[in-house]
Amino acid sequence: MFKELHRDVAVLMASRGVRAFAFSYLNVIFAIYLSQLGYSTVTVGLVISTAYASGAVLTALWGYLSDRFGRKKILILLAALTIVSNLIYLFFDHLFFILLAVMIANVGAGGAGAGGQGGGPFNPVEQALLAEKCTAANRNRIFATNSFVGSIMGALGALVSGLPEYLQQNWGWPSVASYKPLFALTILFSIVLIFAYSSISEQHVFVPRQHKQKATKRTGGFVIKMSLLGMVDNLGAGLISPLIAYWFFLRYGVELQSLGLMFFLSHFVAALSFLAAPVIARKIGVVKTMAFSHGAASLIYLLVPFAPSFTVAAALTVFRSFLAYMDNPLRSSFIMGVVRPEARGAAAGITTLSRHVPMAVSPTLSAYMMQAFSLNVPIFLGGFLQLFHDCVFYYLFHGVKPPEEQNSEPRSAA
Repeated sequence: MFKELHRDVAVLMASRGVRAFAFSYLNVIFAIYLSQLGYSTVTVGLVISTAYASGAVLTALWGYLSDRFGRKKILILLAALTIVSNLIYLFFDHLFFILLAVMIANVGAGGAGAGGQGGGPFNPVEQALLAEKCTAANRNRIFATNSFVGSIMGALGALVSGLPEYLQQNWGWPSVASYKPLFALTILFSIVLIFAYSSISEQHVFVPRQHKQKATKRTGGFVIKMSLLGMVDNLGAGLISPLIAYWFFLRYGVELQSLGLMFFLSHFVAALSFLAAPVIARKIGVVKTMAFSHGAASLIYLLVPFAPSFTVAAALTVFRSFLAYMDNPLRSSFIMGVVRPEARGAAAGITTLSRHVPMAVSPTLSAYMMQAFSLNVPIFLGGFLQLFHDCVFYYLFHGVKPPEEQNSEPRSAA
C-alpha cells in the first residue's frame, strides 16, 4: 500500500493524517460545544451553514489561486488561517467571533462522518498537488491510500472527543472550559503542518488562460455535470452529516465518550473501504464502484431513524460508513484523471465549491426541521436526495472512463 511512494506523497499523506485527526474531534464536539455556550438548535445550524457558505467561496478561490501561484504556498496559508481560527475559539465565545472563526477556517464544516476529509478548503489544493506526484497507473491507489491514512487518523481523533467529558468528571473543569484544550491542540498541529508543507518540492509553472481555452471546452461539460450532481448529493448530505452527532445527542441522550467510540469505528471501517475501493474499481470500473457503494449507503441511512436504540442506530451508522465513503478517493482521482494537469486545482475547487454551496443552506434547514417537525425528517429527506444523485450519476457517467480504463478507442469525457 505504501510501496514506492514519492517523498512528497508521503509528506502529504502524513499531513492529511494530522488534519484528519484534528478535524475529527472538532467535528464531533463542535455543535455540542455551541449548545453548551447556550446557543439554540437553529443558531447552531446557522453557524454551521455559515461555515459551509464561506467554505464554498474560499474553496473555489483557493483552487484557482493554487493553479496560479502554486499549491504549496496555498497549503501553508491555510494552515496559518487554521491557527487564527482556533485562537479565536480559545479566547472568545460571542456569536460574532464564532462566525468569524468558522468563516476563516471552516471548523465544524468538515462533516461528522468517516470520510477522513481532513478539513474543507485544504482538499482541492491537496488533490491537485497529489495528482502531480502520480501516474495514471497508480493514481487510484495513491488517492485511496491517502484517504485511508485520513480515516485511520480520523478514527483516533474521534476518541479524543471524549476529553471534555473526562476533564469535567475527573478534574472538575467547567463545561465550556473543558472544550478549550482541543482548540489549543489544533493550533499545535497546524504549526506542524506549516513545517511539513514547507518541505515539499513543487516546480510550479503558471499556464496563461489563452492556452487553457481548448482544454476547458473539452472538459467543461464533465466538470459542470459533476458539479451539478455534487450539489444534489451534498444538499442531502448537509441535512444529515453536520448535525449527526447532535442528532444522536438529542435522540438518545448519549454522552460524548459513546459518540467518540461510534465515530472511531465509523472512521476505521471507512478506512478499510478505502483500501477496497481501487481493488473493486479495477474489476468493475470506477463509476460502477462509486454509484453502487454510495447508493447502498443511501438506503441504509433511511433505516437509521427506525432504530429502537442507540446501539442499533450506531451499528447501522458504522456499517454504512464502509459503503458511504468508498467513493471519496475514487471521485477525486476520477476528476484529476480526466482534466488536464494545469487545470486540476481549478477543477477540484469548482467541484468542491458545488458540494459546499448546498451545505451552506441545508444545516440550517435541518436544524429548523428538527425543531419544528421531527428529528427524523432531515434524515429521510437527505437519504432520498442522495439516492437520487446515485442513480443520475450512474446514468450520466457509466460510459466515461478515466485514462487507466481507456482502451484503444477512448471515449471523450465531455
